Amino acid sequence: MAGMTMTEKILAKAAGRDHVNPGENIWVNVDVLMTHDVCGPGTIGIFKKEFGADAKVWDKEKVVIIPDHYIFTKDERANRNVDILRDFVKEQDIKYFYDITDRADFKANPDYKGVCHIALAQEGHTRPGEILFGTDSHTCNAGAFGQFATGIGNTDAAFILGTGKLLVKVPATMRFILQGKLPKYLLAKDLILQIIGDIGVAGATYRSMEFAGNTVEAMTMEERMTLCNMVIEAGGKNGVIAPDQTTFDYVTSRTNKAFEAFYTDSNANFYSDRTYDVSQLEPVVAKPHSPDNKELARNCRDIKIDRVYIGSCTGGKTSDFLHAAEILKGNQVKVPTYLVPATQKVYEDLFTLKYDGQTLSEIFLNAGCIEPAAPSCAACLGGPKDTFGRLNEPENCVSTTNRNFPGRMGNKEAGVFLASPYTAAASALTGKVTDPRDFM
Repeated sequence: MAGMTMTEKILAKAAGRDHVNPGENIWVNVDVLMTHDVCGPGTIGIFKKEFGADAKVWDKEKVVIIPDHYIFTKDERANRNVDILRDFVKEQDIKYFYDITDRADFKANPDYKGVCHIALAQEGHTRPGEILFGTDSHTCNAGAFGQFATGIGNTDAAFILGTGKLLVKVPATMRFILQGKLPKYLLAKDLILQIIGDIGVAGATYRSMEFAGNTVEAMTMEERMTLCNMVIEAGGKNGVIAPDQTTFDYVTSRTNKAFEAFYTDSNANFYSDRTYDVSQLEPVVAKPHSPDNKELARNCRDIKIDRVYIGSCTGGKTSDFLHAAEILKGNQVKVPTYLVPATQKVYEDLFTLKYDGQTLSEIFLNAGCIEPAAPSCAACLGGPKDTFGRLNEPENCVSTTNRNFPGRMGNKEAGVFLASPYTAAASALTGKVTDPRDFM
């Protein structure tokens, strides 16, 4: 009998099975269910309709609710969504609810954490060997911790709320081996954009994308999250990275819950195997209007831009801002440059963490960037008209976010170039899409 991949082993354990094969439909027990203000109200409505108005969730300590998408807005419908979450949390006595008030006093609210995917990790909800479902496509971010994490719809989430189970088809695994020392000018964002550009936005449809190799082993947890975060942009069901000491150090510093690590067998079967020598790669961008519209950054030097956006679950982590600061320090931006930290913790880091003798916020403000915004998803997915950084005009923007479909960040005529924090910062300094090597 062939061995199993990491994803297959995690699913087998959750199904109470010794072995599973790709294509099998299995019932799995869920460890964590996450929902937020966009999909939470719909999930709650379906749950009450199907299980009864007085029904209780299967486990009030395994549900995590994080308003983060359409917040810090005057939009009444958006604010009503958060009210629905609050009512449900109180009714169900949900333990993990990271509430928000408003833009003015978010810093005084210790309950608020920020963007769901990064907050889940920072609060210790992402653990090796577990099953995490979330009503958001970028839930795959948590695969960086060696767990099965994927996005689901409201109906599936409502079923989990009532039963703690879900029927899942076991995905086949595509392995991506990244080898070599990562050049100074490359980041994980360049690697995942390269891969998506190579296989296409449907290249991994309903498959697991497993990242391995000594390049990955040398990465921080935040860079590993960037890799797994965007597997959905290739159609992937989940992304996964083998847990190691880096993983264990991160997780055990945030939770004391026990977990079990799983690893791919040497005789496991893969749908495909692809190897990259990262030393041969260059900074890339995804041009409008698709994440697989790959081009070398140096080939886009004549493309003028109107703004730069650094933020989101993909590109708004502490390390992302550190990388941007490396480029921006001592220079002046030529276009409006928006900074949106992913979480409250990242926001605090901007004002306390130093690079080359200055705090990150000092570097950004001295470079002419707009003052860092309250942590949220903000303009990554458009949102109401008063959303910070939203593209309300048909502008060109270099962004560290994850999608660049028409209208994704607001105006349908706007052009979004997906890029690494290095490339985004370099572009801010020239007003054109810029290869970061020009400033390194």
